[in-house]
Amino acid sequence: MQPLRGTKDILPYEIQYWQYIYNTANKILSINNYEEIRTPILENTALFQRSIGNLTDIVNKEMYSFIDQGERNITLRPEGTASIARAFISNKLYGTTNKKVHRLWYLGPMFRYERPQKGRQRQFHQLGIECLGSSLPIADVEVIRLAIHILEQLKYKDYTLEINSIGNIKERDIYAFKLKAYLNQYINDLDEDSKKRLNNNPLRILDTKNRKIQDIIINAPKIKECLTSTSIKHFNQVCEHLQYLNIPYKINNNLVRGLDYYNYTAFEIKTNTHDAQNTICGGGRYDQLIEQLGGPKTPSVGWAMGLERLLTITQEKLKIEKNRIIIYIIGTLNEFNDNLWDIIKTIEKLGINFELDLSSNSLYKQIRRANQLKSKICFIIGEEEVINQYITVKWLDTGTQQQIKTKQIYNYLKYLKQHL
Repeated sequence: MQPLRGTKDILPYEIQYWQYIYNTANKILSINNYEEIRTPILENTALFQRSIGNLTDIVNKEMYSFIDQGERNITLRPEGTASIARAFISNKLYGTTNKKVHRLWYLGPMFRYERPQKGRQRQFHQLGIECLGSSLPIADVEVIRLAIHILEQLKYKDYTLEINSIGNIKERDIYAFKLKAYLNQYINDLDEDSKKRLNNNPLRILDTKNRKIQDIIINAPKIKECLTSTSIKHFNQVCEHLQYLNIPYKINNNLVRGLDYYNYTAFEIKTNTHDAQNTICGGGRYDQLIEQLGGPKTPSVGWAMGLERLLTITQEKLKIEKNRIIIYIIGTLNEFNDNLWDIIKTIEKLGINFELDLSSNSLYKQIRRANQLKSKICFIIGEEEVINQYITVKWLDTGTQQQIKTKQIYNYLKYLKQHL
């Protein structure tokens, strides 16, 4: 039996890379006072309809939704921001502390019904951060800087930061009207997907992958033509901070993001490749989302980073060494051996990596197994060792052996820990 299409087992040899990314993010974000939060995978479908938008591809085509036994409409979360907003409201985080700004981060699985390809699965994982409670441009810069910092700590620098201002709702409505009027002139040249978007959400046509439509868009009106001085000032201040921090960026007037809740700053970090799936991080400001979901007015900004894509581009650079087994324990397992358990507990207490051979193989085969695992030492605890209260220590690189009295094991292990 195989895993479902679009899902993937994460095997033990891969886990070390996932843990490395988690630990790297945790260290950086904790220093910046971001606190980890974990929300349920299952949410009420209405949460995503109200936040992401009924007319978006995610809600219309990609969500895994079902009616449960209680006749409730349930969805496997397709993204993290809406769940964080819901948790912020339902747990009244806005009223539990004296904090005016809440900094949260998360890492977990998301689900979308998309065509699986390299770097994109139906069950995928996102690392994300949300800065809740600040409307200042510097908050936008803080989250962008943290995304860049994490990427560079993972030894990845071959990226481009693209940013844009998509204004507020009123400005976007004005722009959508102008864009629709322009694209209507080319209605016969649009593909079926773009024709549907033209009526429902014309801004989504701007990020089409269709080359023919991309050529049409080149001369389309730009959203910056519809921005007020407030939106322009906010965006200019973001750019000024990025320049001071020496974070290079490219202004992409067609960058809109695929979720309805964004306003003002929108950004993406892309690999400098020509892969179809080259966006590794995307985010922006969402000042009305929490209020729309029933919470207090809470201007916010955040991003999400796809871990599968991130692993694809960073795994070769990380060069993480697997934890080496220092001590391989060979014991008499057919009969009760209290020495064995006492030694294991002592090794655990001192934090030394070990493995207990659970086979009934010959001593020769067990030692060969220890060599295959590249262990440094074998602890042999056979019948003779048990009777005479000692263990045989065999150094695998030299083949030399020594006998250590059971009562001296703790001090011997302390010595090993310091010198191995």
